[in-house]
Amino acid sequence: MSTSTADPRQNSAGPPRRPIRLSWSDERLRGIVWQLLVVGVVLAIAWWLWSNTVHNLEVRRIATGFGFLDREAGLPIGEALIPYEPTDTYFRALLVGVLNTLKVAVVGVVLATILGTLVGIARLSHNWLLSKIAGFYVELIRDLPLLLQLLFWYTILQSLPGPRQALNPVDGVFLSNRGLLLPFIEWMPAHNWALLALVAGFIGTLMTARALRARQYADGQPRKIWPAAVTLMAGLPLLVWAALGAPFTPDVPALRGFNFQGGLIMTPEYFALLLGLVTYTAGFIAEIVRAGILAVNQGQWEAAQALGLRRGDILKRIVLPQALRVIVPPMTSQYLNLTKNSSLAVAVGYQDIVSIANTTLNQTGQAIEGIAIIMLVYLTISLSISLFMNWYNARIALVER
Repeated sequence: MSTSTADPRQNSAGPPRRPIRLSWSDERLRGIVWQLLVVGVVLAIAWWLWSNTVHNLEVRRIATGFGFLDREAGLPIGEALIPYEPTDTYFRALLVGVLNTLKVAVVGVVLATILGTLVGIARLSHNWLLSKIAGFYVELIRDLPLLLQLLFWYTILQSLPGPRQALNPVDGVFLSNRGLLLPFIEWMPAHNWALLALVAGFIGTLMTARALRARQYADGQPRKIWPAAVTLMAGLPLLVWAALGAPFTPDVPALRGFNFQGGLIMTPEYFALLLGLVTYTAGFIAEIVRAGILAVNQGQWEAAQALGLRRGDILKRIVLPQALRVIVPPMTSQYLNLTKNSSLAVAVGYQDIVSIANTTLNQTGQAIEGIAIIMLVYLTISLSISLFMNWYNARIALVER
């Protein structure tokens, strides 16, 4: 029987902490005192600002609170994702503004990511002309103010011919000073359920992939995910679509009198804002992608080439997955910048949350509440983007074994 004893140092939780001495020479006591003083000063400043604001509002007989949200807005909004009439409340008008902001931010993030990635890869191309064109684009876009670019695109769109002389590059697609019109489908409530089923199928596919990956780690047997993906992301939406009888009737825009009817329309204000934000942000994303690719060791390229892989396969399967660990953190900042830069929509007349909230506070006099709503909306959107990107960054991070 072994008589060896364990080293007590291995199970020790560390040296015992000495108690705090009531003396200014004690470093821990000084730290606690300074922290309490800083917190007290911050709270005192916040209380003074609040009390001063309330006093000034009472002196000027300005009403406070959010009761105005239930009043009739009487505010015309030309572009809305949900039904809206001027007789609706200020709350619904602000909700329309939030949805309009999200429409710009979500679509802009997706398009800027695609364009920026393509431009960043093009800068590293062996084709001299393609590389120089991509470099010129990046330098030009990043050196011009965003507001100037928004006004440039809006001016270009306003100078296009009218509906009767609209540009028709592809059958069913029209570009005029009324905006960009694209073919679409006749959207009905049944399509909303089919879209919801697609989202549910996507979430189910992710959960299934995670479960199959865990089983593969357990027994070493690879399993295919595509049958479940096809069933959940294609079969489920089609089943809902067929069960509810959602028609798949194409809605092609056509000239009726002096304007177009039907199809999907992108107004000049929205189109100019989207073009400006996408092209501007893509210039910065391109440099982030280029830096991430260059951060991958050259030996990875050489080893893959020695295996006979093509350059496109090397980039897609080996380099980009490793570069994502460098790309994702600064890419988060660009997504946040695009979302916050969408507040410049007022310069081109697009009615986002800033534009509608400004009109609301001018009509009601609730300036503090209006500014607070704008801040809350952008804070919520920005924190949501940060949380998602931080989660994704943790998923792709290297794990030491």
